[in-house]
Order: sequence, then structure tokens, then C-alpha cells
Amino acid sequence: MRRRLGLLLLVLLTSGAVGRAAETLRIVPINADDRLVVTVELADGYTDEVRQAIASGLRTTFTYTIDLRMLVPGWVDRTVTSSTVSLSDQYDNLTRRHTLQRVVDGRVDETVVTEDDGVVRQWLTTLTRLPIVRTTRLDPARDYYVRISAQARPRGGSLLGFASAVTGQAKFTLIR
Repeated sequence: MRRRLGLLLLVLLTSGAVGRAAETLRIVPINADDRLVVTVELADGYTDEVRQAIASGLRTTFTYTIDLRMLVPGWVDRTVTSSTVSLSDQYDNLTRRHTLQRVVDGRVDETVVTEDDGVVRQWLTTLTRLPIVRTTRLDPARDYYVRISAQARPRGGSLLGFASAVTGQAKFTLIR
């Protein structure tokens, strides 16, 4: 009886975490021109712990791992492409300026300096129209999904209060 109760509790806790992740991570894949692009928003990612870490001068980084996968019925889904995007903030307490940096697959893509906390929040928690793959590489007769995992460093706080990463996915069918 105890074992069943423990298993039921584990299932309930896990299902709550998945439901919360779906609310927290909004993923919108879009077929734009000849590319598949994705927009991501980590709604609850800019927590008080993140703000405190930034204010202390610690380099704070949000890392998004993006996988485009093809559904394969009766078999393991195939990964079409993967990408890693790191968005970081280094706050300088003396100048009161944030140096924001976006690194895509190991290459520095953009660097911005700002004093605006709203810009910092937007920078760390949103990816807008990130190109994933050319649609000519995709089969229009297949179903796909974008799976994204988001993780914040330093790990003093967490994105959901108990998990170290948030994962979500969005399914779609390619229409050309």
C-alpha cells in the first residue's frame, strides 16, 4: 500500500511540473519565407532570485537548447537539427550598466549595453523569430515538433522553484 501511495504521489508531482512548464515556456513555430523560425517566451523566468543575482554582479545566463524533431510513428523520433542559444547579463555595479550578450551555437551574435531593467528582462526571457532550418530540408507530409529546454545560471534560484530546467514543446505540420 505504501509503495502504491508513493508511486501515486510521484506521478502527481511530475504531472504538476509538466503542467507548470507548459504555462511557463511559450513556443510558437512559424513558417516565414523559406525558413522555420521560432519565438519563445519564458514567462516566469525573471524571478526575484535572478534579479538578486544580477544586482550582485554575478554573470547571469539563460541557456535555451532547441531541438527540431520529426515524429516517427512506432520508432524513436528523429532529430532534424539542434541549436543552443545563451543569453547573458553582466551587471557593472559602478556604472549601473548591463552588458547583454547573445551567443548562438558558440558564436557571439549580438552585444548590447543598457541601463534599462525592462530591456534586461526581455533579453533574458525572449527569443524572437530565431531561424531554425530552411523549410526545403523538411518533408511537408510529416509532423514535427520543436522541443526547448531553458536553464538559468547561476543556480542559486530556479525557474520553477524546484526544477533546474524548464522544458516545453510545440507540435506542427509543415504547410508550404
